[in-house]
Amino acid sequence: MTKKMTKNFDKKVVADFGAEWSRFDQKQVPTDELVHEFGRYFSIFPWELLPAEAIGFDMGCGSGRWAQFVAPRVHQLHCVDLSDEALCVAKTKLANEKNCSFHLASVDDLPFDLNSMDFCYSLGVLHHIPDTAAGMRDCVSRLKRGGVFLVYLYYAFDGRPVWFVYLWRLSDLIREVISQLPRSVKVVLTDLIAVGVYWPFSRLARIFEAIGVNVSNWPLSFYRKKSFYTLRTDALDRFGTTLEKRFTKLVIEEMMTQAGLINIRFNATAPFWCAIGIKS
Repeated sequence: MTKKMTKNFDKKVVADFGAEWSRFDQKQVPTDELVHEFGRYFSIFPWELLPAEAIGFDMGCGSGRWAQFVAPRVHQLHCVDLSDEALCVAKTKLANEKNCSFHLASVDDLPFDLNSMDFCYSLGVLHHIPDTAAGMRDCVSRLKRGGVFLVYLYYAFDGRPVWFVYLWRLSDLIREVISQLPRSVKVVLTDLIAVGVYWPFSRLARIFEAIGVNVSNWPLSFYRKKSFYTLRTDALDRFGTTLEKRFTKLVIEEMMTQAGLINIRFNATAPFWCAIGIKS
């Protein structure tokens, strides 16, 4: 039988993220920072709804940085990524987690039966594929009725001031240029962005916050307490990819509803947007 031809991915994006996770395998991120960030992404995850021997999958596991916190809480965790390089990093990171298995697969060729999984999470992945809505439907199709789906998609700056949106548009033009450059050049340029932009803006936000100023609209304030290693990682993540999409809260909710999810909820704090839904 001929294997289904996959198409809901971009080969260059996959290669770029594989190289990113090989370069930034997250070993140097302070443990307390990782724990804090895991708490942010999973703050709305209803652990209490999972069965005693829950089985689920991490769609786009990357380095395995979130899987290392999920695996001890569940019976079995399937880590899925389309990059061999990323899976090698994840396998090393999760070597002591005997309940993890690894799959080289795209979101439209998942190696699981329909209606077979208790949960799925996909964080920062589906906005980097050609058809985000289809990818979401493919993930949800593998869930049992009552299964939990957690997703993080880049937001479209809902509620941000106009100047903030125009500043992002300028940065996006820069991304379009840098992302097309050779990998070695991209790494140098994104490191310079981390040093010259991410670091000063985030640290100024931290200083202003300490003296009582509201920094919620300050550019890059999200990074004010993050390590320089993370700033370098995310600068490469942000400016090194050729395919990036952004969605409003309303559009995300519509996609989740069309995928067959109910009881949809969004996080109230950054990162935006994280959303949870239950398969109907």
